[in-house]
Amino acid sequence: MRVGQVIGIKPECFEKYKALHADPWPEVNRMIHECNIRNYSIYHHDGLLFAYFEYVGDDYAADMAKMADDAKTQEWWGECMPCQRPVEGAQDGDWWLDIEELYHLD
Repeated sequence: MRVGQVIGIKPECFEKYKALHADPWPEVNRMIHECNIRNYSIYHHDGLLFAYFEYVGDDYAADMAKMADDAKTQEWWGECMPCQRPVEGAQDGDWWLDIEELYHLD
């Protein structure tokens, strides 16, 4: 399963966010991998972050719940989330907005 997502980044927080992701915490990277996420990238353009990853597991909801329950991941999110702002179209409770894939070529 391929996933693309967008979220806004607060201009005053961009350098902090960039620095966090230049040296991510090993425990967070390990949890991402344990939750069956591969080929994960985050890009920036004009105040927007675009994330892409591939999910290789069998139960996406359970793996995302496992990640959300992890204390170190929660701590990481506590650093990152104040830097972000949901984009128009995000539903209540959503943070990153899943976007529609229009084209793919292997």
